[in-house]
Amino acid sequence: MTAISQGRTRRAALVGAMCALVVTGTALTGCGSEDPDAGTNGVGKLSATEIQSKTRKAATSAEAVRLAGTVVSNGRTYKLDMRLKSDGGTGSVTSEGASFHLLRVGRHLFLKAGAEFWNHQGGKSGATSSADTAAADKLDGKYVKVPSGDPAYKRFISFTDKDVLLDGLLTLHGSLATDGHHEQSGVRTIRITGDKGAGGTLDVSLKGTPYPLLLVRAGDAGTLSLTDWGKNFALAEPATDETVDYGQQLPTS
Repeated sequence: MTAISQGRTRRAALVGAMCALVVTGTALTGCGSEDPDAGTNGVGKLSATEIQSKTRKAATSAEAVRLAGTVVSNGRTYKLDMRLKSDGGTGSVTSEGASFHLLRVGRHLFLKAGAEFWNHQGGKSGATSSADTAAADKLDGKYVKVPSGDPAYKRFISFTDKDVLLDGLLTLHGSLATDGHHEQSGVRTIRITGDKGAGGTLDVSLKGTPYPLLLVRAGDAGTLSLTDWGKNFALAEPATDETVDYGQQLPTS
């Protein structure tokens, strides 16, 4: 046997040995027999409908989640960064340049924002008056408890309700199909789509529990990452000296 043929034989044997190895539960890339679902939770082998069912069940059962990204609703774009669980949520919301913090504990909803936010609300009808400025300074950095009968309560509480928010967001429209294996923040995923992507896409974790990790909503209605599944966090109503009474209906704007 020549030196060249011996070298080829040794290389072939080495490749064969490497392809038999498993690294962190995944066959090495470059091996012809690689299984993209090797070492995963197995949902990648299911139909798109079955994957959606499993990921919905996982999301509903999780104790907590962090949801960050954009949502377009009624022509307005909201930038969200919320931590949610069954009995409340906390985080920031930004829309049309106005930012504020939401906190819900049970059925009690609080809103906190800076003086600039309240000045902007007070000056909607024209120039900001000295009274508006004084009121904004009083509200600056304080929590305002939103009355349950205030229109703002109904508008904002959905941003802090895990089940309601996820139920509305994790819906793909049209015919479901799988769209290959992908990766989100180092985690391997299987992607499912509605109407070949026109009805939205959802990346589902192939590691451990099949949680949804990335949602692209139909009709350019926003993109959201979903992380920190099951990671609990503390929720408590703000102290008395951190709250102030707005004294009237919150601005509808």
